[in-house]
Amino acid sequence: MFGSPRGTRLAAAFTSVLLLFGTATACGSDDDAGTAGSAADASANSAFPVTLSHKYGSTTIKSEPKRIVTVGLTDQDAVLALGKVPVGTTEWLGGYKGAIGPWAADKLGSAAAPTVLKDTGTGPQTEKIAALRPDLILAVYGGLTKAQYDTLSKFAPVVAQPKEYNDYGVPWQNQTEIIGKALGQEAKAKELVTGVESDFKKAATEHPEFAGATAVMATPYEGTFVYGSQDSRSRVLTDLGFTLPTDLDKVIGDEFGANISKERTDLLNTDAIVWIVSDTTKDKAALRKDPLYADLKVAKEDREVFVKESSDYGNSVSFVSVLSLPYMLERLVPQLSAAVDGKTATKVTEPTS
Repeated sequence: MFGSPRGTRLAAAFTSVLLLFGTATACGSDDDAGTAGSAADASANSAFPVTLSHKYGSTTIKSEPKRIVTVGLTDQDAVLALGKVPVGTTEWLGGYKGAIGPWAADKLGSAAAPTVLKDTGTGPQTEKIAALRPDLILAVYGGLTKAQYDTLSKFAPVVAQPKEYNDYGVPWQNQTEIIGKALGQEAKAKELVTGVESDFKKAATEHPEFAGATAVMATPYEGTFVYGSQDSRSRVLTDLGFTLPTDLDKVIGDEFGANISKERTDLLNTDAIVWIVSDTTKDKAALRKDPLYADLKVAKEDREVFVKESSDYGNSVSFVSVLSLPYMLERLVPQLSAAVDGKTATKVTEPTS
């Protein structure tokens, strides 16, 4: 589901690439996009140098980044929201041009789409990242190993995942603010976070039935995979006022989620459950064939929300970024409201995108 703990080998071109942009930590390349003028440059660079702490120590960014590569699977959205376009992004969900979802496409404007990198299980594509001549590599929503971090740091400053959270566990608020600081736009990042948080507050106020109700997100992956409190998808529910099942984290352990045993099917017996599935019709039918699940109140009263994982909507549910969240809330909140009341007559139509 996510990147593996091993990096790719270095090519013979490694040394030549380093020579090509050995000073990239201090400045951008000559063919970068034009700036808005010396006054704007002075304003932007007043925030630098800036030092950020992370899982592997700290990284200093000497001047405003011009050529940004995102290794973190959702980091591009924060970059785009702050008015920058990465030269490289890492694909996770969907087959979007530039790995930019529909909720963020308008932020691209007339700029060229980023080069899309892939992690097929061996870690970041080191050589391709080097070829993009980055002056900043973001891996905030990620799981870099120390070896991968050290390798990428030979090319440019790397901001790895924060040590306070599990890998792939950084809240979207922290992610946005970390990236904002890295780009010299700390105040703008806080403003963006406040705006999306107000969307959550509005939804929670309009739906008091969410307050204190239990909910969980799960997927029928190799059995039943449930997301814990360290996962961004679960935080969507708690930010709306829901509570997670008792003992959920105790069962999952120190991970963003885990498969649960048949004996813990009771964890699914919530006031609302969001299933991320391949096929909303077939997977619902398959779940109902399990007598343990079918006997739960959540199934009997149809308190379920089924989200097609490969749809734009499904991708937004898993993406959980400063740009995807408003798009997702418009679709998820009505479904959750209909599920919580336990009345099949109030079921809403599944969003088509």
